Amino acid sequence: MTPTSQLRSWMESHRDDMVQDLKDYAALETPSDDKELLDTGLGWLERWLHERLGAPASRRVVDGGRYGDMAIADYPAERHDGEWLTALCHYDTVWSKGTVDDWPPSIEGDRLTGPGVFDMKAGLVQLVWALKAAAALDLPRPHVRLVLNGDEEIGSPVSRPVIEEAVSRGGPVFVFEASAEGAIKTARKGVGIFRVEAQGLEAHAGLDPEVGVSAIDEIARVVVRLHDAADLAAGTSINVGLLTGGTRTNVTAGIAIADVDVRVSSAAEAARVDAVLADLVPRDPRASLTVSGGWNRPVMTRSAGTADLFSRAVEVAGNLGFTLTETSVGGASDGNFAAALGHPVLDGLGAVGAGAHARNEWVSLDGLVERACLAAGLLESVARDATVRGVDDRVGV
Repeated sequence: MTPTSQLRSWMESHRDDMVQDLKDYAALETPSDDKELLDTGLGWLERWLHERLGAPASRRVVDGGRYGDMAIADYPAERHDGEWLTALCHYDTVWSKGTVDDWPPSIEGDRLTGPGVFDMKAGLVQLVWALKAAAALDLPRPHVRLVLNGDEEIGSPVSRPVIEEAVSRGGPVFVFEASAEGAIKTARKGVGIFRVEAQGLEAHAGLDPEVGVSAIDEIARVVVRLHDAADLAAGTSINVGLLTGGTRTNVTAGIAIADVDVRVSSAAEAARVDAVLADLVPRDPRASLTVSGGWNRPVMTRSAGTADLFSRAVEVAGNLGFTLTETSVGGASDGNFAAALGHPVLDGLGAVGAGAHARNEWVSLDGLVERACLAAGLLESVARDATVRGVDDRVGV
């Protein structure tokens, strides 16, 4: 039996266990805004990891405050003298408490549906079973540091420095976010979240129209200016997604607010958008404009190291009998932080399925097995390369 067929056979023999793990995990609600449920979820995860992988060599939990805590667990390989690989997996979801009551995890044919199965609970299940396969089949793998965070869906406000510290020892970074229709994500846009607040002067709209200064008029001009600054050909989108302002129809609006989402494909475009925001001025000198917020995630570029990792993934996938593609996406992940520090990053190693943040999100069970095999093969590829050649710039920092 070839190593590839042996890996597939072993993973298929544990298919039912993998599926049950995912069902159990999806039944456990972990909304980003519910600290109590997040604490319960992380406790369950750590017990499950101990059951499946044994005790980590080291474990650290970082208090997330009102957000989910972060757990960092190290699983060194027994027969490996090379580098570390960091795996990023967030455990929070966008689904509110009680969602699972009328949408429990269920299976229909090849599809498993339920809150959070695609984004991104299946990814962690795949990684864990890849590590189990490596142990059972005596496959080489690198040392693995697993980072679990519970605030990714709201921008990773607390976990960002923890993630940046976790990857600081070097080596590649694997992100087990969902795939893009099966494709690996080798580039992601940077994300900016900004607020523009216009201050005007309230007055009676009928009796004193010349006295009032409309903040709504000012913010409307801002919206046009910002939308005109988008450059889709350059990969830059600017969306004013929320507008609030005014108090009554017969009162000149004294305040108006625009909340803005910006996506960019390069640092140069981020700088250009910064300049646009800095140059916003009110039409009426009696009004004022204030810009707050900032860049939530830096651009994740397709570096030479990332390209090398993707080539390895293509080779592993070919040996497993399927074709792997890559893509660049507008959404961001925790992989953006690692890439901005110069680490090679493979993102989208998680589920094959669809429906992120939608009521019909689902994952393929065949894909669950196949992607667990892919993860195990990639771990082996990284370990063998580091063992034979030593660590170099193609796989490390």
